[in-house]
Amino acid sequence: MTWIAAILLGVVQGLTEFLPVSSSAHLVLARAFFGWNADAGAFGLAFDVALHAGTLVAIVAYFWRDLMTIAAAAPGALSAGPASARGPARVAWLIVLGTIPIVVLGGAAASWLEDHARTPPVIAVTLIVGALWLLAAERMGSKDRTEEALTPVGSILVGGAQATALVPGMSRSGSTMSMAMLLGLTRESAARFSFLLGVPAIAGAASKEGLHVLKAGLTPHDAALFALGMAVSAAVGYLTIRFFLRYLAGHSLDVFAYYRLALAAVTIVWLFGR
Repeated sequence: MTWIAAILLGVVQGLTEFLPVSSSAHLVLARAFFGWNADAGAFGLAFDVALHAGTLVAIVAYFWRDLMTIAAAAPGALSAGPASARGPARVAWLIVLGTIPIVVLGGAAASWLEDHARTPPVIAVTLIVGALWLLAAERMGSKDRTEEALTPVGSILVGGAQATALVPGMSRSGSTMSMAMLLGLTRESAARFSFLLGVPAIAGAASKEGLHVLKAGLTPHDAALFALGMAVSAAVGYLTIRFFLRYLAGHSLDVFAYYRLALAAVTIVWLFGR
């Protein structure tokens, strides 16, 4: 059962990390619905972070050329400053600025949120809030700009939206895309910037939790489960990125908002029926 659970959770993570439906919500709800104990053995928060590391591999594999270009432009970005930088150097600055909110909020509130927010009742509410945000972004954003058109303040606002995803159910990709679209970005540009902005955030979370795992130690069995979950989430995540970016070329995000509302309804029914 544990091997099957590792594979299923890897699939869930790979699909939902990049779609605006909240991977953390699906991981928590999958455990709750199927009776898996979220705090036992290999299936606690550390395993979730391992799955996120798998989707980080997917981002790097898909955007490796962009990331190499941005990394090469980073020294020039530091000397030019965010206002005057152009092209990849500007994107590098926007990613740096957009990462600040999650670093600040994550350092201040991450432990409290881990202890109190990873519950189905909280997730039912945040799924609804995130759905309404997606619907608003589709109807209010001009959707005619690229990520390079973001201002430094705009990138911090998108980064602040990313920080809200520390609460399960908000969705990192959903929150950042909604804010970017409200600031005028096209769906494709909003998704691209969301994925690139997620690299330092996911890498930081994986590194932090990875140190805890190394200190605590893993049995060979649990290590194999971690590796399996990461591999599955990386493979599924890569395919999901390819699909989602093509999907956005001709479709709105409404279907994901309606899915979030349906999942919230199922969660509420499940809570009352326990």
